[in-house]
Amino acid sequence: MAHDVRLALRSLRATPVVTTMALLSLALGMGANTAVFAVVNSLVLRPLPVRNPDRLAIVSNGSSAAFEQYGYATFDAIRREARAFDGALAWAGLGRMSLTHDGTSELVYDGFVSGDYFAILGVPALIGRTFTNDDDTPGGARTPVAMISYALWRRSFGGAVDVVGRTVTVEKTAVTIVGVTARGFFGVEVGSAADILLPIRTFGLIRTATPVDDDDAWLHVMVRLRKGQSIESATAALRSVQPIIRKAAAPKRSADVEAFLKEPFVLAGANLGVSPLRGRFQRPLLVLLALVGIVLIVASLNITNLLLARGAARRHELSLRLALGATGWHLARQLLAEAALVASAGIVAGAVFARWASAAAVSQLSTFVAPIALDLSFDSRVFVFTAVVLVITVTLAVVAPALWAACVRPFDALNGHGRSSAPAGTRTIAGALIVAQIALSLALVIVAGLLLRTLTALDAAPLGFDADHVLAVTLSAPTVPAQARNAEYHRLASAAAGAPGVVHAGGAMSAPLVSVLSDRVLVSVPGRGRQSDAERQSRSVYMTPGWLAAYGTPIHAGRDIDERDSLTSAPVALVNEALARRFFAGGSPIGQAVELSMRFGGFDERRIGAMTIVGVVGDAVYSSIRDPHEPTVYLPLAQADGPLYPVNFYLAARSAGGSPAALITAVSTALRAVNPDLTLTFRPVSEHVSASLAQERLTATLSGFFAVLALVLAAIGVYGVTSYSVAQRKTEIGIRMAIGATPSRVLGMVLSGTGPMIILGIASGIALAQAATLVVASLLFGAGRQDPITFVEAIVIVCAVGAVAGVLPAWRASRLDPSEILRES
Repeated sequence: MAHDVRLALRSLRATPVVTTMALLSLALGMGANTAVFAVVNSLVLRPLPVRNPDRLAIVSNGSSAAFEQYGYATFDAIRREARAFDGALAWAGLGRMSLTHDGTSELVYDGFVSGDYFAILGVPALIGRTFTNDDDTPGGARTPVAMISYALWRRSFGGAVDVVGRTVTVEKTAVTIVGVTARGFFGVEVGSAADILLPIRTFGLIRTATPVDDDDAWLHVMVRLRKGQSIESATAALRSVQPIIRKAAAPKRSADVEAFLKEPFVLAGANLGVSPLRGRFQRPLLVLLALVGIVLIVASLNITNLLLARGAARRHELSLRLALGATGWHLARQLLAEAALVASAGIVAGAVFARWASAAAVSQLSTFVAPIALDLSFDSRVFVFTAVVLVITVTLAVVAPALWAACVRPFDALNGHGRSSAPAGTRTIAGALIVAQIALSLALVIVAGLLLRTLTALDAAPLGFDADHVLAVTLSAPTVPAQARNAEYHRLASAAAGAPGVVHAGGAMSAPLVSVLSDRVLVSVPGRGRQSDAERQSRSVYMTPGWLAAYGTPIHAGRDIDERDSLTSAPVALVNEALARRFFAGGSPIGQAVELSMRFGGFDERRIGAMTIVGVVGDAVYSSIRDPHEPTVYLPLAQADGPLYPVNFYLAARSAGGSPAALITAVSTALRAVNPDLTLTFRPVSEHVSASLAQERLTATLSGFFAVLALVLAAIGVYGVTSYSVAQRKTEIGIRMAIGATPSRVLGMVLSGTGPMIILGIASGIALAQAATLVVASLLFGAGRQDPITFVEAIVIVCAVGAVAGVLPAWRASRLDPSEILRES
């Protein structure tokens, strides 16, 4: 066996170009497929790393999203009354907190969980212990306790074993660490990972300025089904006790209590966890997986072609060895050893590339707006996927050509005066493979072109605001009492407006393309029946005076919100043109009233109130550049009564000229003069716009890379087949030139075999692209799936690449010296 390996290495070194291209094709094809599948697996396919994840179900009600939020009273009632289950847990993640230990301070991602959270999930602590119900009872612990993640433990505590029992400061509260979570455990929300976990009932001790009572909806609820219990029977069991839960948890201070839990509970399987990222990234990732699958097919066809040509060139050598006494098994064994070496090296290189590529893809998707944390470790699904793809690829692309090459006869060595001769079908097989490569490459180029055109169109799409001269400030004021935040935020907005170099400044509870606090609302006009699409994409934004001016969003009719709008004045609102068109088509909305309500926290509908429209503003992008015409209601923050629970607030400062980054020092000084305890983050709005296109940018970049890779592989195939054809017809070409054929005639003769392959490949590729564009249709923007410009450009590119790959060996053939060729013959 060792002898076969040595001979295989020597043989592969003798053809370095073929060997290198085969290795690269296999490594890139396998690596890209494994990398994309690893990301798909971690986000879409991998069950939660908990005990029996298939028995977990998330609670929602009616038509609400599965990511519904409830108050603690509702969770507690579900936990008490749902005796048909093996327990219920709750959790919430509210953002970032300040963690101080050993004299250093850092911002960490927090999470609040119920006391039985770890017990119900069946997840032990790596070090120390998990929470108990005593930890999650007001006064149950003398000091609040916390668990830290494995990543934080390694990053900030150096993996110290004595971390359990240490006292750290979270915000301004002393907290005792009781345990470290297991490595790889991130909770039940896929794509996010909390650095520190605390019991729900200690929230008031940590966030002392943000009182949350049992009626405030901020928790997600999950139940564990009993063994053998179906989702349907579990849903029926939960609904049977819903009246009791509703009575026990009904908010005491709400005027809309009749609408509370009116819709029936719904349970949805949560074995894969929950994730708002799935709806956003699942389809693009599946599209990329399909694209890399096509690349692997192209790579496999290229490897097959290269090895077929290599085998054909060695048929004289192999038949001579048979004539000298070697057996067919000896030849096959050596060729299989060569195939095994190529496959092994390709696998190793592909695995390294896959590790790097999957991490790079996630890092590109993760932005400062929406950080993403995914477990990209290779589990059984990744290994099975890779093994299946590997076996198919190696068998068809590496082993089959090797065995074909071994099918020679001893007397073949005497044919062609010692020269190699290939079977008649070799050229036909190679040509068919080239046609397939060109067709697949063209389909990939067309898809990549459409996705690139989408990115270009989104990048140039009108935003409805100025992204080039605006500085966005995200501030956190956790020490300001919730009741005092409204007045504090107005003072901060005024301070920012007075900073040197600032033309306009204002603040809002949510910001375009950044925050997730843009409330979905139901809009109706008093005296009219509610439209069926009243809820579709309608939003409300609470803001201070100057917010629209800072962003440069124009007011087309009426007035802006100003100092006249307060709790003592009549409620007013501004609406954008999209909302005005929907509800007031053909008439002016100024002076008209709109009624707002929302679904939240178990309420079928919770009334916000009636407002008089005093202004109409231009349409502007808010949640996505893809939909700049979302109906939006702008409300005065000064008319919002009650405490403001979110600790984050968004300010916008418009520069008088030049880069908005030049405002950072002046704005920071002005804001800290009002409150020195603020946590401030500054970014130009243009960076927010860029971050919002991370998905489209990655999809376009990767699809473009895959298309270029497929084109290169196809070009190598065309070049190789044409060169092989020239080598096989070398004597014929010499004779033709000797009897008067001109170089141009020789050039045409060689290309007459290559041209039809390219034409047939392009025709097949156009048909294939029609099907491929159906898959990516939902990802496109600014261009239809049959955009003629993209198709024409792709055809021109493929034709040019194919022509260059074919012309080079044909040109060399036309420059051959016929006398030399005839002497060799």
